[in-house]
Amino acid sequence: MSTPLTASVSKDLAADLLDTVLTSLDDSKAEDPVTLDIAGKSSLADHMVIVSGRSHRHVGAIADHLLKDLKVARAGKATVEGLATCDWVLIDAGDVIVHIFRPEVRGFYNLEKMWAPDTDETPQYIS
Repeated sequence: MSTPLTASVSKDLAADLLDTVLTSLDDSKAEDPVTLDIAGKSSLADHMVIVSGRSHRHVGAIADHLLKDLKVARAGKATVEGLATCDWVLIDAGDVIVHIFRPEVRGFYNLEKMWAPDTDETPQYIS
């Protein structure tokens, strides 16, 4: 009987975390956001968020702002990769993984196509 309650609480926390992430990214003027539900595809996280920044500096600023907002929200300690170069910054916040790209790098890797469901409506980033 405790499994459904635990799953429900976990989904609520993931939804709250996703809201915090999306609000922070919007406040930072992140461009072309795509949110993917990957709960059934991977055990890494429930959601993946992919956004673009206009330049190295903008990518770094988006990442810094998001990390501060996660800390304020007491969302735990996020793991960060790529902040030194700011071409592609990955922030693993547990149930939500955030990819922040410069447009050229995002177009090259096209994670939307890799992780989205196989439909005609699959989001693709075209820079």
